[in-house]
Amino acid sequence: MENLKNVAPLEDFNWEAYENGESLSNVSHEDMEKAYDNTLNKVNDREVVDGTVIAMNKREVVVNIGYKSDGIIPMGEFRYNPELKVGDTVEVYIENQEDKKGQLVLSHRKARATRSWDRVNAALEQEEIIKGYIKCRTKGGMIVDVFGIEAFLPGSQIDVKPIRDYDVFVGKTMEFKVVKINQEFKNVVVSHKALIEAELEQQKKEIIGKLEKGQVLEGTVKNITSYGVFIDLGGVDGLIHITDLSWGRVSDPKEVVELDQKLNVVILDFDDEKKRIALGLKQLTPHPWDALNADLKVGDHVTGKVVVMADYGAFIEIAPGVEGLIHVSEMSWSQHLRSAQDFMKVGDEVEAVVLTLDRDERKMSLGIKQLKADPWETIEEKYPIGSKHTAKVRNFTNFGVFVEIEEGVDGLIHISDLSWTKKIKHPSEFTQIGADIEVQVLEIDKENRRLSLGHKQLEENPWDVFETVFTVGSVHEGTIIEMLDKGAVVALPYGVEGFATPKHLVKEDGKQAQLEEKIDFKVIEFNKDAKRIILSHSRIFEDAAKAEERAEKKAAKKATAKAKEETPVIQNQAASTTLGDIDALAALKEQLEASAKKK
Repeated sequence: MENLKNVAPLEDFNWEAYENGESLSNVSHEDMEKAYDNTLNKVNDREVVDGTVIAMNKREVVVNIGYKSDGIIPMGEFRYNPELKVGDTVEVYIENQEDKKGQLVLSHRKARATRSWDRVNAALEQEEIIKGYIKCRTKGGMIVDVFGIEAFLPGSQIDVKPIRDYDVFVGKTMEFKVVKINQEFKNVVVSHKALIEAELEQQKKEIIGKLEKGQVLEGTVKNITSYGVFIDLGGVDGLIHITDLSWGRVSDPKEVVELDQKLNVVILDFDDEKKRIALGLKQLTPHPWDALNADLKVGDHVTGKVVVMADYGAFIEIAPGVEGLIHVSEMSWSQHLRSAQDFMKVGDEVEAVVLTLDRDERKMSLGIKQLKADPWETIEEKYPIGSKHTAKVRNFTNFGVFVEIEEGVDGLIHISDLSWTKKIKHPSEFTQIGADIEVQVLEIDKENRRLSLGHKQLEENPWDVFETVFTVGSVHEGTIIEMLDKGAVVALPYGVEGFATPKHLVKEDGKQAQLEEKIDFKVIEFNKDAKRIILSHSRIFEDAAKAEERAEKKAAKKATAKAKEETPVIQNQAASTTLGDIDALAALKEQLEASAKKK
């Protein structure tokens, strides 16, 4: 055989002892085992050591740690490292030096976790900067692989500026600082923001130290809110309030700026510690009032857009930053109190007349009613006394109804001018707000811009006829429609109402007439001017009784006179007798009175 080589035998080898099974040397077997053990590593259970991959297949990895036996670790524990190969050094955790089969039991996963926890804790204590791999997004932030541990990176700790797209960070390896560890739940929180804050703090000090009011700086739009815009001045944040973005009104700051936009701003103010910095953008441009047309004057017509509404009026922007107020009283010739929202709304384009103009105070008042003629200028021509019109009820008072014939032309119908016949206590009994009502002009008060109107004047006065019907002493059937303390209201024919006091409501049987009772009434007073008819029921039978009594007396007188003519002598005798009797009675009366005085 070609590969066989001749090797010289050891000169001192004891072949005889070998054949007899004796020891090959003078050293004892125990000493040899001891010497062998000294060549092996000293290991303890639950210890992490480094080992070398000496073999591997799809299921297992064999690792030598310099112990008397090798350990076998499932390939699944190396799944995170697809490039593992024979000869690589790996960290292993000794679970058991010798199991029942005499096998060394190792774990790579536990070793990695054990050492990672130690490294993370050390990084927190020493404020060490470590690297981590951002695995994925999670609620409120990101999951970062740090030494095999899944650490949490809050969204607020990714950068000093707000993050709008978290996904761009997934798959990146970045530097972090461990900021918090929960030992009980094994939770780790890391921050990338903390690394750049220290650097920014230095920049911030340099910038703040140089700040001055009126200074113009370049900044970047960092955040946009409903009340203003935050500007990054290079590590220092300042706020442009919404009112300092533009000379004109701004409803949303996004109309003026956009995120990440670079722009020049002026420093308006800052606190003593220079932590709150107020910035301005509009101050870098001239005030619009300074550029207002020098020829604009009172009486000119202008057009603009409604930018703000209030109950008392509307603000009209006739140029960016130049506004005028249309007070609600200048929106209509009408004197009725109304809300400005009844006439216009935000966004409307309106034409108006300049009423006042103060360039120093930068104030302007406008009006739109001036675009129409004042109806009171020609009131006598359009609404002469005696003319008839249709008006709309606007309001009630206890004494009448306020109506509007047209916008700006108001009038009052006194409660007494509503009806010829009805006794109206309140106008709401006769009409309602918003209803149309026919009126006649009675008087014109141009100075106070009000008409005196009447409604009943549109009809003939029925009291001229009633005067011939309800004559004093005439009797009419009536119905009691209302009972009052002072008497009763009685409905008479032709829609007329009369009044009867309680003593005139007593019936012949002595009882009082009741509500809704229909009985006859006698007119005892008729007042055409006051439109008053006083009635009595009791007078009907009282007057009849008196008439009967008078008739009886008259008949008795006639009978007495006739008797005197037939027996004159007898009457004289009787008269004589009667006079004597009267004298006797008089004497008796005197005696009784004298006796009473003595007692």
